[in-house]
Amino acid sequence: MISQVASHYRDIQERACEMLENADGAAKFSRNSWEREIGSGMTRVLENGEKIEKAAINFSHVSGEYSPEMAKMAGRSAGSFAATGISSIIHPVSPMVPIIHMNIRYFELNDGASWFGGGIDLTPHYVDKAEASWFHKKLKRTCDQFDENFYPDFKKQADDYFFLPHRNETRGVGGIFFDQLEPSKEEEFDKLLGFSSALGYLYPEIYSQILGEKSKLTYTENEKSWQYLRRGRYVEFNLLYDRGTKFGLASGGNTESILLSLPSQANWQYQYVPDEGSHEEETLSLLKKDIDWINL
Repeated sequence: MISQVASHYRDIQERACEMLENADGAAKFSRNSWEREIGSGMTRVLENGEKIEKAAINFSHVSGEYSPEMAKMAGRSAGSFAATGISSIIHPVSPMVPIIHMNIRYFELNDGASWFGGGIDLTPHYVDKAEASWFHKKLKRTCDQFDENFYPDFKKQADDYFFLPHRNETRGVGGIFFDQLEPSKEEEFDKLLGFSSALGYLYPEIYSQILGEKSKLTYTENEKSWQYLRRGRYVEFNLLYDRGTKFGLASGGNTESILLSLPSQANWQYQYVPDEGSHEEETLSLLKKDIDWINL
């Protein structure tokens, strides 16, 4: 089934690049096809746009030996694997616009096991409650088209996954996250492929609307400095906890593509404490698990 999934994901990558180029209005995505011993892929990168500072949408289709390290991360053993997926990250110019991440993927093992994984999450530099609610409603509406249990289950998984335990804060306002959804029969495979594809098409739609609404908002140097500090938290998560980063490096993937999730610039400040009553303090107070963003 993996060739069928890969074909869908290639189309999603092309569509997402086209929509985001239109939303930015200035910059274009580059194309960098790559081939390694384990397989091939296409890395698409947009940099220094009018609204988007850096965006990457990576497609890969790989296979190889299923190493003990990979087996430990996935919680199952096998001799070999094949995988295809899209991973994307967008870092905006404006601190008023959030960071967004999307990943959809499909694995097959030589023992016959197969599964889908992925998700979308939003990381605002300044939490906008109305935006967070709208974002979660969009995700729930998409999930409900396939299974009404998907959103509550995957929202909880996102809260637990996109969390920095050493900071005791969530990475952002969450979203949905799922892994090892196994199709036991053909109709379930079609359902899960349809679900992951729907998320892939939803991703640029969501971000294009946010860019259109927020990119023209004015901001101060202090707000720009805060953006760089929040990007630092993003870097911490991606290098310390992100499974995709770890799995990609362990599988021998394209290192440059794997690390494209990192922003062009991020800052750290020793023992930073926001001013009492500030928007920065309010944002930190909302970086918590289990917030019901839809009904907030």
